[in-house]
Amino acid sequence: MRNDTLDYWKRGLGHVPEEIWGTEGLRTLILAGNRLTSLPGRIGRLDGLRTLDLGHNALTSLPDELGGLSGLDRYLYLHENVLTELPAPLGRLTRLRYLNVGGNRLTELPDSIGDMSALVELRAQHNRLVRLPEGTGRLRALRELWLRGNALEELPGSVARLGELRELELRENAFAAVPGALRGLPLLRRLDLRANRLTALPGWLAELPSLEKLDLRWNPLDPAPRLLDALAGRGCAVLV
Repeated sequence: MRNDTLDYWKRGLGHVPEEIWGTEGLRTLILAGNRLTSLPGRIGRLDGLRTLDLGHNALTSLPDELGGLSGLDRYLYLHENVLTELPAPLGRLTRLRYLNVGGNRLTELPDSIGDMSALVELRAQHNRLVRLPEGTGRLRALRELWLRGNALEELPGSVARLGELRELELRENAFAAVPGALRGLPLLRRLDLRANRLTALPGWLAELPSLEKLDLRWNPLDPAPRLLDALAGRGCAVLV
């Protein structure tokens, strides 16, 4: 059977359909919303896939073979499962541009995630992350990083190398200070630090050359008026 797209969205199947393995030329596979608890290792044989959607299931783990999907260059959706870790071979997906692992139970990401050098957007919100790996700084193409609702207190120094980063969401974490690794990021436009533990702001925030919006609401913060004036003077919208 030849078909480039198989869409099983919200069928409640409870298993991966057998017809998938005999489908030639498969490029997009949507298995979201099917109460899947496991994924067979032979998923790695579908090396022609460009998009794989496994969101809104009940997956507790992923097979290492997932890293064998060498053709995956568009989207990988793993959000809204019950994953506690990601397999290190996921880093072999060096052509992937979008990864969503939000809404799981992850406490950390594998350092190999830094090998996913084509990633433009990484979503890991609403997990239990206590740290990011140093490998994060190798994501040189990354433009958007979404980390809302975790337990992060700091970012690794390697984040300073994310020269393409435009959007950074750190809302609802445990930051007591604005991460120093953000200083000098040339293209950072939006920084969301709502609902953290910030009590003061560093002066270098006014030096971020592309910053357009800084959201600081719901922090125990009394920012210096001079800094706020400097940010407003260069066209940055500040919400406190």
